[in-house]
Amino acid sequence: MNISPRRIIYLDLMRALAVLMMVEGHTTDTFLADHFRNPDSWLYQLWLIKRGFTAPIFMFTSGVVFTYLLKLQNQPFWENPRVYKGFKRVITLLVIGYLLRFPTASLIDYQSVSLEQWYIFFTVDALHLIGLGLLLILIFELISETFKVNSYIVFLLGALFFFIIHPFTEKIQWTEYMPVPLAAYFYHKTGSFFPLFPWAGYVISGALLGSYLAKNPDVFTSRRFSKNLFIIGIVLIIAAPVFASINYLNSLQKDTYYFVPLRLGGVILLNSIMSYIAVKLDTIPDIIKWIGRHTLVVYAVHVIILYGSAWVPGLNTLFAKSMNLYLSVCCAIVMIAAMIIMVWGIEKYKLTFKKEVARN
Repeated sequence: MNISPRRIIYLDLMRALAVLMMVEGHTTDTFLADHFRNPDSWLYQLWLIKRGFTAPIFMFTSGVVFTYLLKLQNQPFWENPRVYKGFKRVITLLVIGYLLRFPTASLIDYQSVSLEQWYIFFTVDALHLIGLGLLLILIFELISETFKVNSYIVFLLGALFFFIIHPFTEKIQWTEYMPVPLAAYFYHKTGSFFPLFPWAGYVISGALLGSYLAKNPDVFTSRRFSKNLFIIGIVLIIAAPVFASINYLNSLQKDTYYFVPLRLGGVILLNSIMSYIAVKLDTIPDIIKWIGRHTLVVYAVHVIILYGSAWVPGLNTLFAKSMNLYLSVCCAIVMIAAMIIMVWGIEKYKLTFKKEVARN
């Protein structure tokens, strides 16, 4: 099946932007000193707003790309090669996610590992969440095919489930009913940054758009697609304070039902902008495509550099929250540049390796 170049451009732009936003946010947050985090500063508030959208963008984009490639094959579930690649991707994300927080350099001796270190190890972060989100997409796709239900409906109900149920899952003491490693996936109280509720909803929401892209090969030839996304994004943003103002919701629920449509609307607006740009472009630099292709490597490497691992220390051990605004921004620029150079090196090495194999 021939794939529209504009579709490739659109997806590459989104993937590259999502991971580079993540790199910038982590780097700046690691180095910026506390006394520069002034809540009265419009610049700091703008950065905080950007950070609040970074994870949803990363998760939504993962869902879009994964489902787009899955549905593009247009084959029965168990005959679709993307299904098996999807399961492999899920396992890879989970393994890397846990290795990044592995509590000890020894693979056999755990006597020196403290309870706090175990809790850190079991923390559910972005990679864990995306891995489980992709697994849920596969399950929902199988349900859709098995019971002959439109996949749009299944994905929509799945996303709404994780968004709506979230305030109630936070009130349950999950550690009383299951081990900490499992409980960490259900709420924040064990220290998880991105439990399934509500964050899996963003990955599954991306599956809706990914399905649409796969079923409409020529969608990027018209600006109407961008306009439709723009309208959906604006409607969600306007709806955010409406949901938050419902008088029977308590404060936690107000925050939940405000930020979910606000962030999701912002993410869809960004998709509108990227798709509009893609309509105007015939091609993009290879480096952007390569960054999109190596998002997992970029994520894992920059996390190790900043936070370290059980085997190597991170820069945060020396410079955590010790720099002014300008130095922090410079560090973020250097980190982004380093990731771009790394990706360029990987692709150049692959090209050289292929040439050597061809010669032999």
